Amino acid sequence: MSGARAGPRDPGLQPERTRLAWRRTTLACTVATALGVRAALHDGASAADAVTCGLCLLLWLCFLAVAHRRMTALSTARPRPLGPCVAVAAALGATFLAVCAMGMLFT
Repeated sequence: MSGARAGPRDPGLQPERTRLAWRRTTLACTVATALGVRAALHDGASAADAVTCGLCLLLWLCFLAVAHRRMTALSTARPRPLGPCVAVAAALGATFLAVCAMGMLFT
């Protein structure tokens, strides 16, 4: 079939797998945030620890908002593709969150 469409696209289980991947990533970010906050506040927090902890919590909330928006979009019958800006925001948010949590653990 050269260029002819066979019919409407059947997404199968791909949206469900993608939604589960978003949930796993959200859970991993939640655990990283909780461990980072716990480590920062365990032996008394300095001003730098409090700022880093606040930044980590802010990044976590932003990532939760992006993930919730995407999981909601995936629950429709014909989900739209993920936009490049949202993809970059989610990737950078998860990366900065991990770096922030590691910074709190090793300082």
